[in-house]
Amino acid sequence: QVQLVESGGGLVQAGDSLRLSCAASGPTFSRHAMGWFRQAPGKGREFVAAISRSGRNTNYADSVKDRFTISRDNDKKTVYLQMNSLKAEDTAVYYCAGRHVILSAPLSLRPTDYPYWGQGTQVTVSS
Repeated sequence: QVQLVESGGGLVQAGDSLRLSCAASGPTFSRHAMGWFRQAPGKGREFVAAISRSGRNTNYADSVKDRFTISRDNDKKTVYLQMNSLKAEDTAVYYCAGRHVILSAPLSLRPTDYPYWGQGTQVTVSS
């Protein structure tokens, strides 16, 4: 089991960058695949990016590919989301999520596959 706390959100202008962090507690962080999801007002929670236990494998939503980068530091028990070239449509609450997986498990894009969630951090991009 892991507890997750996001940070790094804020108000920025279109074209700016932000880096979100998700700090985990618990002894088994390195056994968890991690994901970032977001939820805009009036919309469902959508997949943004995911990363494998080791960090070698990643997956991105088409809407953020080539702009966002997910990474992790297992020693620091932290996962990051570097967001560049932000757009107004990136405005949402961003959530970090984790799931305990075996080493070879494929990355999941479904929120329902992740049992552990942070409280979310607001990202607002003004145009």
